[in-house]
Amino acid sequence: MKNYYETLGVAKGASHDDIKKAFRKLAAQYHPDKKTGDEAKFKEISEAYAVLGDEKKRAEFDAYGRSYSGGAQGQGGFGGFDFSGFQGFGGANGVEFDLNDIFEGFGFGGGAGNGRRARGNDVAIDIELSFEEAIFGAKRTVTLTKINQCTTCDGSGAKKGTSMETCSHCNGQGKVREARQTMMGQFVAVRECSHCSGTGKIPKERCADCRGEGVRRMPESIDLAIPAGVQNGEMVRMTGRGEAVKGGTAGDLYVKLHVAKHTSITRDGDMLRSTLHVKLTDALLGGTYAVVTLEGDMPLEIPAGVTHGEILRIKNRGVPKGRNSDRGDFLVEVEIDMPKKLSKNAKKIIEDLRAEGV
Repeated sequence: MKNYYETLGVAKGASHDDIKKAFRKLAAQYHPDKKTGDEAKFKEISEAYAVLGDEKKRAEFDAYGRSYSGGAQGQGGFGGFDFSGFQGFGGANGVEFDLNDIFEGFGFGGGAGNGRRARGNDVAIDIELSFEEAIFGAKRTVTLTKINQCTTCDGSGAKKGTSMETCSHCNGQGKVREARQTMMGQFVAVRECSHCSGTGKIPKERCADCRGEGVRRMPESIDLAIPAGVQNGEMVRMTGRGEAVKGGTAGDLYVKLHVAKHTSITRDGDMLRSTLHVKLTDALLGGTYAVVTLEGDMPLEIPAGVTHGEILRIKNRGVPKGRNSDRGDFLVEVEIDMPKKLSKNAKKIIEDLRAEGV
């Protein structure tokens, strides 16, 4: 797992200013247009700053080990990093330049010019599961209020029945070209048209519910199918169930699972474990005990002469393994309960046994 603090060379408790200073220093050193440039290294530090430079994404990274707010996940380019905050960043010999233009000129940047579609934000939620649900799987329905495709206009942004017109800002191309002067000369940047979201068309009349955006914040009920055998803290990913964005693909939904403890059963990989208290006489002579399992009480034969700490096995009653019918085993650790008080008759019997060398 990536450690973005190590990537930028800062401590976990570093301030926002310290993080920004560290990024500026490393960016100046590894920028691709410099002799000391290293494109791969620059991508790493850019991705790190994309997360640590944002309070929400940094908090998610500190909590989960990564960010789920659409920052550095699956965005392409330099890890989805937004360089807008560094326009005018100092370059070689103090010359100012626009990082967005530099990267687009080299083909590194994002946007409509390289055919990359916009992507909505990822969403992360937490779900509480019982021990039994984690072992055998579960189904849940959650209602999330997030940015979804507008159901009134089906994401078009147009009022029902209205016609679509050619976008006057891009002349129906879905892209606009902008000439920028940088330290390396003049570059022509091709960007997605913000007026039509790259479609080349705009509605003659906008949808009243989403105001022509094609997306709006609204509640959505989502059915979750939790697979059998999940672990506490595990993350389940649902592709395309995050937030929507007009003209692009929806982000993903990440479900973090929190599994409650069982009163008498613990998990050990594919095995389930419990402890069984056995009387001394049953340990010596054998007997039958009812063992609490996740599928109700099950009889277990205690062999004569069983020892304290011995493990007895109930086959195929552990954690399911994949989609087949195979399961781990249920392991029962024997604890022999020694009597605290003995009657005179019991004491005599035990003394007779000791005399026989038992």
